[in-house]
Amino acid sequence: MARIIGVANQKGGVGKTTSAINVAASLAVLEYRTLLVDADPQANSTTGIGFDLHNITHSLYDCMANNTPAREVILKSDIPHLDLIPSHIDLVGAEIEMINYPNRENVMKNCLEVIKDDYDFIIIDCSPSLGLITVNSLVAANSVLIPVQCEFFALEGLGKLLNTIKIVQSRLNPDLQIEGILMTMYDGRLRLCNQVVSEVRKHFDDMVFNTLIHRNTRLSEAPSVGKPAILYDSESKGAINYLNLAKEILQKNNMTKMSNEERIIE
Repeated sequence: MARIIGVANQKGGVGKTTSAINVAASLAVLEYRTLLVDADPQANSTTGIGFDLHNITHSLYDCMANNTPAREVILKSDIPHLDLIPSHIDLVGAEIEMINYPNRENVMKNCLEVIKDDYDFIIIDCSPSLGLITVNSLVAANSVLIPVQCEFFALEGLGKLLNTIKIVQSRLNPDLQIEGILMTMYDGRLRLCNQVVSEVRKHFDDMVFNTLIHRNTRLSEAPSVGKPAILYDSESKGAINYLNLAKEILQKNNMTKMSNEERIIE
């Protein structure tokens, strides 16, 4: 049965979609059956792994608003072991359409329930808001991966998100865990970046991933050609960072039997 991880932060521009795409691709490259669910109406995860939005006929919107079975929406990517439930701008309207649904917070969970056994991991790219679609994602998820940009403004948003997660835990999904806090856009040359990382680790300790995602040009370029970083340039710093993160997630969930030498790529 799949472990479902929501990648969430209501603050935009923190590397949320980049993290969702590249974590999913890295897990797939490590030969874990992975499904990427694009729950953001901007559909950047959909285009980021090579799909043209003009050719998308069914999307997550159809699953949530029209009861289309998830298996009819899933697309096979060019990466072995990586599938996608695409998004569409129509998803913006789903929040309004679902407002009178009974158990409206459980719609996504019910959509994914029937396909959980088909995958090892389901990665949900949440929208940069705390609306009904994001709440649905948190209710469906086993855990939340929180990308945090290495700047002080990002710390303010982190507190609000953790408060939302606590509300979801107390009222809707008591089993929801924090998968980890991921520090993104790190530049070791900047004192500010190091201060922010130090501050976050001091306050959240073991919740913070050891892996840091460095600022990396290849990571920024990869979405423009519709590829995850590991396919665009497998030797780039960004690709290696996300592969390390995928290995760290596997270790945290006791899903790997790798030797110590294999655990981290230098």
